[in-house]
Amino acid sequence: MADHEPHHDPIEDNIETHPVRLAIGIVVGAAALIVGIVLLAQFAVGSHGSRSMQDDPAMSSANVAKRLAPAAQLVVDQAAPAAAATPAPVASVTIPPAAGKAPSPAAGKATFDAVCSVCHGAGVAGAPKFADKAAWAPRIKTGIEALYASALKGKGAMPPKGGNPALADADVKAVVDYMVAAAK
Repeated sequence: MADHEPHHDPIEDNIETHPVRLAIGIVVGAAALIVGIVLLAQFAVGSHGSRSMQDDPAMSSANVAKRLAPAAQLVVDQAAPAAAATPAPVASVTIPPAAGKAPSPAAGKATFDAVCSVCHGAGVAGAPKFADKAAWAPRIKTGIEALYASALKGKGAMPPKGGNPALADADVKAVVDYMVAAAK
């Protein structure tokens, strides 16, 4: 059999020949570990910087309460009839019809201003803008009864009665008449 040379481990050789380097390496490693733990603890607790959270004006009780306050409040009127879900937010205003009379053009304008102008004023979701002759011309060609039906039953993104089911059919027709007159 062949003679085997003893195996030399370079780490053991280094420990035996340079014990000072080993001690320095252990001390530097331990110091780095301690500094890392301290920095991590400060970061986790949030005490980094010269100002604590109690001194920060954004963390005052009033400011925190203001940020956590609800952005809006929903008030449901129990006396109002339940409305069907609408595809877009629509203003809801109840305008009582005049007793036993057909609504006047002024009633059509008032209802338009309160309900219909939300979409027809700006052309929201493809709604023809008020008094836009080019947009209204093809609709007017279909006839007034077709326009009444669209307004009463809804069409496209427009909900029935503009999203206000409390409107009387006569009021809705008055609004259609008002809008058609403005577009001619």
